[in-house]
Amino acid sequence: MTHVVVIGAGQAGGRAIEALRGNGFTGPITLIGAETHLPYERPPLSKEMLLDPASPKIDWVRPAAWYAEHNITLKLGQTATKLDRGTKTITLQDSTTISYDKLILATGTTPRKLAIPGGDHPRCICIRTLEDSEKLRPFMAQDSHIVVIGAGFIGLEAAAAARSHGAAVTVLEMAPRPMGRGVPATIGELYAQLHRNKGVDLRLNTQISHIDGPDTEPQIHLADGTTLTATAIVVGIGVLPEQDLATQAGLETNNGIVVNTHAQTSDPDIYAAGDVTRHPNPLLGCDLRLESWQNAQNQAIAAAKNIAGIPTTYAEIPWFWSDQYGINMQITGLPSDTATEVTRGDLSTFQGLLFQLTGAKLTAAIGLNSPRDLRFAKNIIQAQIDVTPDELANPAVKLQDIAKRARPA
Repeated sequence: MTHVVVIGAGQAGGRAIEALRGNGFTGPITLIGAETHLPYERPPLSKEMLLDPASPKIDWVRPAAWYAEHNITLKLGQTATKLDRGTKTITLQDSTTISYDKLILATGTTPRKLAIPGGDHPRCICIRTLEDSEKLRPFMAQDSHIVVIGAGFIGLEAAAAARSHGAAVTVLEMAPRPMGRGVPATIGELYAQLHRNKGVDLRLNTQISHIDGPDTEPQIHLADGTTLTATAIVVGIGVLPEQDLATQAGLETNNGIVVNTHAQTSDPDIYAAGDVTRHPNPLLGCDLRLESWQNAQNQAIAAAKNIAGIPTTYAEIPWFWSDQYGINMQITGLPSDTATEVTRGDLSTFQGLLFQLTGAKLTAAIGLNSPRDLRFAKNIIQAQIDVTPDELANPAVKLQDIAKRARPA
């Protein structure tokens, strides 16, 4: 009987085993995870977990009883140290070996570390695990000074949470605008002003030389000679794919484990899913690696279905979101700084959409407190419907009606 081993007990790993059982796979399944926790979703770590320290919200993929009821063998708190494709075995840190017939790599990413002297100061906290959020939560207080290094989604969500508790917040970003990898300048500048209006000391184009100071009072030294004293430092400077196991086993990697549209690696018996993969997107016509809730879930489901004997192609328009100061931002497609921009609504009030077009095609949309319209924008991108700037800007023209053009009469 086919034995499926899943390495990585995050959202992708959890959804993969859920989908295996949900699609009729009855063989043995083993889940290996470096954390001691059952699979959970990570977005709340920088949002709800920090906003309400008294009642942290954890989104478990499945309750504990489900794994026993579905005959899942759990190997939690264990790191896979070697993948031998010849013998089809996995070696764990305790030297135990596990044989597999099919393997799913859902190893995710690891936070980038600060490559400066003092970057390992005990008050430097990356937000990746439950323990990270739990370590940061006590510092979300009025008498704290939180210094955030990196003005990406994670850093700004942490900054917003800290300000909601009355903490002083300084955000240091080496780029000229926040969220530069994820949103165009129009949105980045809007959020820069939002954070400053909320009392955040946002410093762009800023370099850090080193960190020192006692364990309870880190000192951040900037390249311009300024020194900041912090209660805690949130480090949010990006992540790296956890691909070492795959690389050492000879699988194809390229800033991620390379897979095809069936989530299959260069070894036909090994699949990969989630943040760790570089995969082709036939809808966008490019290869990409995505760090998103949607990709972690749906690519894992596609991998599971293919193993279960249900041929499935993974091809979706990317979708992301961020919550800051009660404002919900959702992004679909791949925003750029070169596309034509069209606005619907008043973005300055954080109620509306920014569309990006290339020719007559919608390529990306960013919705501020507009989740329903964003969903229709995603459908328009996926269906490759021709649109005009005038109809996108006109609130009297329903996006739902534009999306209906893709349907046969």
